[in-house]
Amino acid sequence: MSLLRVLLAIIFPPLAVVDKGCGSLLIVFLLTLCGWVPGVIAALVILNKNN
Repeated sequence: MSLLRVLLAIIFPPLAVVDKGCGSLLIVFLLTLCGWVPGVIAALVILNKNN
């Protein structure tokens, strides 16, 4: 998880997870619409997950 990805996850969460797949992008986008904090948390969790 790079510093740029963390900053993107804080500023605009869907942009940070755009390369993680359509499902992750959709989940983070919907959570960001519900509130900024849930979107940031989901983006950081997805970025922190090891594949």
